[in-house]
Amino acid sequence: MRQQQIHAAIRIVAREICRWPEPVVGVVAKESNRDPFPILMSTLLSLRTKDKTTREAGDRLFALARTPATMLELPLKKVEQAIYPVGFYRTKAKSIHHICHRLIDDYGGKVPDSIDELLTLPGVGRKTANLVVTLGFGKPGICVDIHVHRISNRWGYIDTKTPEASEEALRRKLPKQYWIIYNDLLVPYGQNLCLPVSPWCSTCKLADMCDRAGVTKSR
Repeated sequence: MRQQQIHAAIRIVAREICRWPEPVVGVVAKESNRDPFPILMSTLLSLRTKDKTTREAGDRLFALARTPATMLELPLKKVEQAIYPVGFYRTKAKSIHHICHRLIDDYGGKVPDSIDELLTLPGVGRKTANLVVTLGFGKPGICVDIHVHRISNRWGYIDTKTPEASEEALRRKLPKQYWIIYNDLLVPYGQNLCLPVSPWCSTCKLADMCDRAGVTKSR
């Protein structure tokens, strides 16, 4: 995919994903009026967990507590029970408590709005930090999960080996107007059409632009 084609590609993906469910963290962001705390918690829960499970776990957790202070009033076991069966739920429950302590001790109970500060919180990586600053604060960031990494390379738009390298490459190449929405567009596209194995290339409206890098079998 050539640089000048990215604008058309973004428009096509934006139209196509209307038929599929919105990623869970985006839904939480809208329902919470862009409150960074539930966005942070939901993103943490979503790691290695399907959206349906993340949504149900988040609903149970937020029914019990919606602020760092009230979250710390919950015993660790209660947090574990609320978020089960998300992946690594025991580790995530500990991270939730540790994060809430840090937010209260270092940030007055507020979620910081910079990627560098968010990365100092337990269990927070670049994907989570970028999602929080983009969805919670409306600040520029590029959240690169496995779908964004895979599709951007499959298109031939970038050529990288890791999500971290993909974020760096996209920050250099992707027009800034698309930074915040890029993840929200490519995640449902990657979950439903541009699949990891045997993607639906025959029905993809980007077929003429896509390099299909690494695709050995498609439908």
